[in-house]
Amino acid sequence: MELKHVPLERLHEQLGAKMVPFAGFLMPVRYSSDIEEHQTVRNGVGVFDVSHMGEFILKGEKALDLIQKVSANDASLLYDGKVQYSYLPNDQGGVVDDLLVYQISPIEYLLVVNASNIEKDWNWIQSQNDFGDGLEMVNISDGTCLFAVQGPLAAQALQPLTNVLLDSMSYYTFEKADFAGFPNVIISATGYTGAGGFEIYVANEQAESVWKAIFEAGAPYGIKPIGLGARDTLRLEMGYCLYGNDVDDTVSPLEAGLGWVTKFTKPFVNSDNLQHQKKEGLKRKLVGFELIDRGIPRSHYELCDADGNRIGEVTSGTQSPTLGKGIGMGYVPTEYSKPGSELFVKVRDRLLKAQVVKLPFVKN
Repeated sequence: MELKHVPLERLHEQLGAKMVPFAGFLMPVRYSSDIEEHQTVRNGVGVFDVSHMGEFILKGEKALDLIQKVSANDASLLYDGKVQYSYLPNDQGGVVDDLLVYQISPIEYLLVVNASNIEKDWNWIQSQNDFGDGLEMVNISDGTCLFAVQGPLAAQALQPLTNVLLDSMSYYTFEKADFAGFPNVIISATGYTGAGGFEIYVANEQAESVWKAIFEAGAPYGIKPIGLGARDTLRLEMGYCLYGNDVDDTVSPLEAGLGWVTKFTKPFVNSDNLQHQKKEGLKRKLVGFELIDRGIPRSHYELCDADGNRIGEVTSGTQSPTLGKGIGMGYVPTEYSKPGSELFVKVRDRLLKAQVVKLPFVKN
């Protein structure tokens, strides 16, 4: 498959980024070191270019009806300027994708989806659209850049660029406002790091000017570009799922811990089957675990009981820069899912002792 390119690819190369294929795009995985970039976001402020993400506009009198049908969360609870985390259930018991839903107005919504699933999500949502002329769908992914400015100093670093009072924005809200001299920029108090911060949506032709303005305004705060390597360790420390690793088309969203965004107060795709599964009880669950023995868990490593019998596998794993120990997530039978339960990670022929812990690994 031919790789796609984000608009600022050449700029990232000039900044010394190592570029790697990810989700069908050539993306910066690191500029200096994963650990240094991780600590920059946890303690200061850093910028991810995540322009590979997908964006769809749904507009019209029936936009909310379609969102209610295809997403598990209850989008009727949204109001203008509010963001909601949700997922798209498939009709086989798994998950098409997880996504963010932005209410721009009662008849206009922005859906933000994972880069690897842009075409799949678009086709799936279209296939569920039986609302006729009351709905217009526009895929704006190719014309949109997205910068995630993350870290405890993000508000201070970005404040010179906008009149929006960034410190006063509530989590999971957004505003359309002037930013870095451009009108109608979406400034969103969201993120995928657990370190606080903002996501900035701009048109491709504005991207380089906005990127440079962010770094100029953030220079007094030690702002740095951050790659996907640190993004993965940051999200894993918070216990956030990564589509394709921890959740996919074959995994039950209830087993994946997404029951909190599964609202049976309204019908949606496969809701009857998911409600039945909830009543019957789950046979396995996605858990977080910390290694007690030294080692690093990696995706697809076996999870075992004390006798070495396979009971599951690691879906995401790393060495936590903040905790200085191996952490991971994986699916295990429910009897092993309580915090404090003992697990073993099979690394080559060794069984490394681990313990199930309550997520997130790193508390805010």
